[in-house]
Amino acid sequence: MLDIKKIRENPQEVLDKLHKRSPNYELQSILDLDSKQRDIQNIRTELQARSNEIGKLIGQKMREGANPQSEEIITLKQEGNEVKAKLADLEPQERELKANIEALLLELPNLPSDSTPVGKDESQNVEVRRWGDEFIPENKNIIPHGDIGEKWGIINSERAVKVAQSRFIALIGAGAALERALINFMLDQQIEAGYVEIMPPVLVNSETLQGTGQLPKFAEESFKCDKDDLWLTPTAEVPVTNFYRQEILEAEMLPIYHCAFTPCFRREAGSYGRDMRGLIRLHQFHKVELVKIVHPDVSEQEHEKMVEDAERILQALKLPYRVLELCTGDIGFSAAKCYDLEVWMPSANTYREISSCSNCFDFQARRADIRFKEKGKKGTEYVHTLNGSGLAVGRTMAAILENYQLPDGNVRIPEVLQPYLKRDLLIVE
Repeated sequence: MLDIKKIRENPQEVLDKLHKRSPNYELQSILDLDSKQRDIQNIRTELQARSNEIGKLIGQKMREGANPQSEEIITLKQEGNEVKAKLADLEPQERELKANIEALLLELPNLPSDSTPVGKDESQNVEVRRWGDEFIPENKNIIPHGDIGEKWGIINSERAVKVAQSRFIALIGAGAALERALINFMLDQQIEAGYVEIMPPVLVNSETLQGTGQLPKFAEESFKCDKDDLWLTPTAEVPVTNFYRQEILEAEMLPIYHCAFTPCFRREAGSYGRDMRGLIRLHQFHKVELVKIVHPDVSEQEHEKMVEDAERILQALKLPYRVLELCTGDIGFSAAKCYDLEVWMPSANTYREISSCSNCFDFQARRADIRFKEKGKKGTEYVHTLNGSGLAVGRTMAAILENYQLPDGNVRIPEVLQPYLKRDLLIVE
């Protein structure tokens, strides 16, 4: 959530940054409501002061022996009752204005970092670096992972659709084993890098989704349990970040690193017609997520380290990839700065996203009220939150099925995964 004080004091600066995302944002509605709320607040402050003054005055006169039924005391009491009535009338008005302001603030995205490239859409993202060109397969006849997976019987979409609906798949035999090996490998790597593993609930309440920015804007892209205030989590970022919601942490606790494996659920609204086969765009997918809660002074360095932590998985698997710095028109709702890792998919002759690493600054911390306190300093500050995929498991499996595909249709197992699978080859029956 954006700071209302910053909007009030520097509206043009905030608007200019929002317009780097999209020209459609405006702040006047918020400013108008904020002005009304502050006017009422000032009136209430004056009325409360007068109410306190009247109470003290009546008490003083009674101690001096005034008759409770005297005209002076009765007049003061009448004025006091009138003041209280006005206060009672103003309180719900102020609550409603605050609620309306908060509702509008919740719809505004994070402000992009000053270092985020300015651009209107993904075509203006900036490539930072590439890695592993020497590992790009020379075989020009790579079978798409979805096709070869269905042919081998390790991916089954037909039966998954029968028990669920389209955009669900089932992994069978070696497919399930490969996915499980990837999950364990990724978690082991991130734990070794200093992340503490969490296995969180995958059903989360509305306040939790609001805290990380999925609600209210992305309600249509989420799955909700109708009889409960519970949603299927779209990413482990949601429950893990909210572990610390409405807490004041000691500065000595920072930084906090967590990794978590969960199934993730998204409707993928607006994506129909894209990637209908295979493991790329599903309603249910598996992901190992990285979450950091850090001191604001070090969040930019921690962001770069998080990207490196995600890259290290791809490098260990020897999967070619590139790193993109997303422009202002393509960064996520809660992000101030974001890097995407895109893995090489030879059947399509292109790179596809496999990780997105975002620095949200204090945006999520304000929504979820996560603060920290330093010894010897008055007051508290909001933490900075970061999140990233380390990695999307299904997409990693897809990349292996294509990049490690042999001319005879078999697939080599990356060396680092062989201890988890106790084999070096996936063999077509």
